[in-house]
Amino acid sequence: MIRFLVNKELRGEQHLDPNMTVLNYLRSKLGKTGTKEGCASGDCGACTVVLGELQGNHIRYKSINACLTFISALNGKQLITVEDLKQGDQLHPAQQAMVDSHGSQCGFCTPGFVMSMFALGKNTGNPSEDEINEALGGNLCRCTGYRPIIDAAKKMYGDHTPDIFEAELNETVARLRKIQPQQQAELNDGSKKSFNPTDVTELSSLLEQYPDARMVAGGTDLALEVTQFHREIETLIYIGDIAELQQINVNDDQIELGAGASLTDCYQSLNSDYPDFGALLHRFASRQIRNQGTLGGNIGNASPIGDSPPALIALDAKIVLRKGEQSRTIDLQDYFVDYKVTDQQPGEFIEKIIIPRSTTNGKFRSYKISKRIDDDISAVLGCFNLKITNGKIESARIAFGGMAAIPKRASLCEQVLTGAAWNMATIEKAKKALQQDFSPISDFRASQEYRMLVAANLLTRYFVEIESPEVETRVTAYV
Repeated sequence: MIRFLVNKELRGEQHLDPNMTVLNYLRSKLGKTGTKEGCASGDCGACTVVLGELQGNHIRYKSINACLTFISALNGKQLITVEDLKQGDQLHPAQQAMVDSHGSQCGFCTPGFVMSMFALGKNTGNPSEDEINEALGGNLCRCTGYRPIIDAAKKMYGDHTPDIFEAELNETVARLRKIQPQQQAELNDGSKKSFNPTDVTELSSLLEQYPDARMVAGGTDLALEVTQFHREIETLIYIGDIAELQQINVNDDQIELGAGASLTDCYQSLNSDYPDFGALLHRFASRQIRNQGTLGGNIGNASPIGDSPPALIALDAKIVLRKGEQSRTIDLQDYFVDYKVTDQQPGEFIEKIIIPRSTTNGKFRSYKISKRIDDDISAVLGCFNLKITNGKIESARIAFGGMAAIPKRASLCEQVLTGAAWNMATIEKAKKALQQDFSPISDFRASQEYRMLVAANLLTRYFVEIESPEVETRVTAYV
């Protein structure tokens, strides 16, 4: 049985279809229809709800897409919907601000916007316009326009009046503490089942017992099989209750990121050492997706257009694979074998990702080329990590996404660069080598010719950015 709070109400569920999303649970089981279904793929934000997670004596509020969240993810948490915001006969400050700023016309998207604003206000007392834009980046409106909605976000907590959630914080903390997962939970509807292990030992045992089970952390990709392709997953193993897989440790020479740590949680550690990795994560889908999606999931998905693998490969990252009590560490580049095929063996799972700390002479850059700036899939993603000393290239690691069936290093290009003089003549030679490294395909995102041209141009861009930092090359600087 899983246990969670729906606002203040304690719920316990055991005999439910594990494929049920939080959105369908709210609308079909609880009759809470304020949360809307728009795209059912995590793009529009109409289904945005907020999860409250216990952290010490405080609650961390996270906006998520209810359409992509399986019901098992609620275990031990508080679920807050737009219906829960009212304070007696009064609107919540986020709702009232939308009314005062004329932020709603048809109203279909409004509940999602309000919930994103609510989470933003809880986590950032006086948000800047950039923080507002980022928080609302996963919510789409096609009739009101964004200016009045942004105005509402600016004024929602102008008077700093405590809301009902702040007033009842201690009571909610106490209730959440009583339902924190202490042992493995299960959902079972007779034909399908899911498990919530609480440590890696339980996870290992489950994978031995159910080798065909699908592991789910954020579900931002896996849930699409249910919502878009209408498939049924017989056995799910939710890893969000395993604290070990969410740990982040930074020491003198490396960053260790648990495979279950969300992209939001990974951001600070990665951005501190590698600002371009942080910039890449800022453009990774939306806040709601980053609050659930994990670095381990983005790797394990083995997509040739995943955002994080090229950056991690360029940084010489390693991953730890575990099965039972045994673990092995491999270079991330060796994890990817072929399209959607990896070196991960039956019963193994990704335990952590290990990234070397930045060095003074290392120059890492990451460039994502997509049709939209935010919330879009890469056509080409190029990541460059060169060490340059006294005008000479000591080493070069270059990786691309979208150029092959897997995230892949540009080996011949690296050979041309390594040991050569750091000048434009070397760059031109390296660009020609790229044509031997890759034979990209044409698809609806980009043609083969476009991809090759862009990949070569990104190497030139890298040279310009390193040599002439005063020259602005990034569209994002003008957004």
